[in-house]
Amino acid sequence: MAKTPEMNKHRGFPAGLTGTQWQFTIRRANQKVTVLGQWRRHPTLDKSVALADAAFLHALWHYFGTEPFERGNLDGERLSRLFGREILPAERAFDPASYQALLKINEPLARKNFPQSFEDVMEV
Repeated sequence: MAKTPEMNKHRGFPAGLTGTQWQFTIRRANQKVTVLGQWRRHPTLDKSVALADAAFLHALWHYFGTEPFERGNLDGERLSRLFGREILPAERAFDPASYQALLKINEPLARKNFPQSFEDVMEV
């Protein structure tokens, strides 16, 4: 049996968007790590999808700010919705399949695409 990779847990980070199916963190490391990639954002009638993206970015901003952060227990699918645009690799030797990968917020683009995420309090 393969060894489960080490994963940092971001204590105090919101688990997800309350009242929806959208999660922001995972409970435990998986042997097969979700590979981060740039997912296309399709327009949808489900407004909770865009709200979850904005709320996740809001949580990232208020938890990490401008500092690089470790992927850790942050949900790979939610990160992939913002990856390559609002969230970028923060290291040259970036491994998209590592829980230790360092990321950073692309603040100028994130402020442009999700201005509500940078307010002190975000209404959901």
